[in-house]
Amino acid sequence: MRQLFSTVFVALFALSLTAAELNWPQFRGPHGDGASPAKNIPVTWSEANNLAWKVSVPGRGRSSPVVVGNRLWLTLAVEQGVVRQRINSDDMQTAEHVSLEVICLDAADGKVVWRTKLFDVDKPDPVHWFNSWATPTPVVEAGKIYCDFGTFGTTCLNAKNGKLVWKTRLPLDHQVGPGSSAVLYQNLLVLVRDGRDAQYVAALDKQTGKQVWRTERPPIEASSGNLKKSFVTPLLVNSAGRTQLISPSAHWIVSYDPATGREFWRARHGTGFSIGSCPVFGDGVAYFSTGCMKPQLCAFRVDGAGDVTTTHAVWKTLRQVPVMSSPLLQGDALFWTSDDGMANCASTKDGEAHWQERLNQQHLASPLLAEGRVYFFGKEGKTTVVKAAKQFEKLAENQLDGTVIATPAIVDGTIFLRTDTHLYRIGKK
Repeated sequence: MRQLFSTVFVALFALSLTAAELNWPQFRGPHGDGASPAKNIPVTWSEANNLAWKVSVPGRGRSSPVVVGNRLWLTLAVEQGVVRQRINSDDMQTAEHVSLEVICLDAADGKVVWRTKLFDVDKPDPVHWFNSWATPTPVVEAGKIYCDFGTFGTTCLNAKNGKLVWKTRLPLDHQVGPGSSAVLYQNLLVLVRDGRDAQYVAALDKQTGKQVWRTERPPIEASSGNLKKSFVTPLLVNSAGRTQLISPSAHWIVSYDPATGREFWRARHGTGFSIGSCPVFGDGVAYFSTGCMKPQLCAFRVDGAGDVTTTHAVWKTLRQVPVMSSPLLQGDALFWTSDDGMANCASTKDGEAHWQERLNQQHLASPLLAEGRVYFFGKEGKTTVVKAAKQFEKLAENQLDGTVIATPAIVDGTIFLRTDTHLYRIGKK
């Protein structure tokens, strides 16, 4: 009887895990690494072909859609009085007012289920033209959705009806706007705050919004606060007998105990900063970009303690590394694209290139991996689909209207893709 119970429990657990993996509950998918186990993903589409629906989005944002079951959520900024202008050396935008909101859609037909205004902000801090006031992606779990807007505030809502559960604020000087997305770990909502004025990682009680722990970043020696900022969403991994929160920042990559904020290890990657690219992990090694000024792609083993800069470095490369988009990992191959659109496949062993191909558009959204294919999303609406292999094979080029900077979401049979004005469901009706 006990054996029968164990067998049934394991089977039910496997079914539950599979269902969870088939959703897209956070930035870069079920495991935060851009890979999806979904099936029957479209390879070809256009404005006239293979679209289930296309709906106008009532506000702008760079956040990704998140999807659980038949519901989809999206954060947005409804803007008034936007002006594009040069501030110091940056291409920025200002606004008279922004309304920061979250909207829930029926994934089957794109109709609005509910819409909730979370923050009204007069004359918000400027953000970069490539950024927005609604860039961090929300994270969803059973019955709750957590929306972070960086310095502008963080909320928890009832995912079914949009009713507010709690609201809090961890202010920060982002300089070019918020970017890092929150992640969930057990009873905690973990937030990265790497600004000009402060650099730390914090965890909130997901039931109340109260701070549980806060850990300061390692010392960053820089001539100005601009050189200390970063925008990376951390990655949760299980390795070396422990759960680790892998979190790159300016000058450092750090591993934390997500339950307590205690630092496991740190490694100095150089003087890189303003990193938007998120790490990936496999076979005991983390791979990550170092951001501005000249980005490197680095590989470090994650089984260390203390400062492992000289002991756990595996390799690094300068070859067409992104500042904004994130890499993908499949087996012993890494895939990425530079911000100016050079796609790459390289060996995880030493970073040596298998292939490089020019995609002829800027690429600021992160590529995604599904069914042995890599989807590269160009800024001007062209998605290039290639085989996830060590020899380059282009499968399709698909053009849509509009600007694509937000990373899409993939679930069974469907790609949800956000432009500056619309949300697409790509796939059969």
